[in-house]
Amino acid sequence: MEATLFSLHGSTSHSYPFSLKSHFKNPFTIPNSNLKLKQRTLTIRSAISRTKKEETVETVKQQLEDCYLLAGISYKGLTVKQFQDLRSQLPETTKLLVAKNTLVLKAIEGTKWEALRPCMKGMNAWLFVHSEEIPAALKPYRTFQKEKKLEENDFTGGVFEGKFYGPDEFKVLENLPTRAEIYAQLLGSLKGPASAVVGTIQAPARNLVMVLQAYVKKLEEEQGGSQ
Repeated sequence: MEATLFSLHGSTSHSYPFSLKSHFKNPFTIPNSNLKLKQRTLTIRSAISRTKKEETVETVKQQLEDCYLLAGISYKGLTVKQFQDLRSQLPETTKLLVAKNTLVLKAIEGTKWEALRPCMKGMNAWLFVHSEEIPAALKPYRTFQKEKKLEENDFTGGVFEGKFYGPDEFKVLENLPTRAEIYAQLLGSLKGPASAVVGTIQAPARNLVMVLQAYVKKLEEEQGGSQ
């Protein structure tokens, strides 16, 4: 705040200059020390935020290793306790992670999981299934959803074997045959006509792999029993 100099004239010829600036401080002026402190605080917070984002992206990438299914769940309105209850009901091979869509998208870019892009809107929790038993991994959430009457908190989509499944297609994933059912199917086809074996072999790729694995296991058991 600049001020005009005043001179007091008295009986002498001397003048006494006074500066209002030297006597009054501008209340809107921030001391340099405080300004630097605030700038330093903002820099630290920005660095912490950036580090957390990088850690989240890395966590998602780690969860994608040996992952068979990645699905999004609309979690808007869910409480912390509900999340804790849900996590306790999931199999050990299934992980539930809350992460921003932008960070998940950054982690899946350039991979087969990028097919999940249609899910990148709204508030999502992410289900990572590290097991071939897809129905068993999805069932706990369906049960939880019905018990808590969370109709609006449905699956927003998922990627399985590189293919995107929308909310209306999740029944396909939930009705996939279990390993035990595929074993039974294999054993039944081996005892039946050749056409049954052909039908089994013409099943989806996942089923075929599991059928072959079951057949190898059966041969090993037979060889072990004959020794």
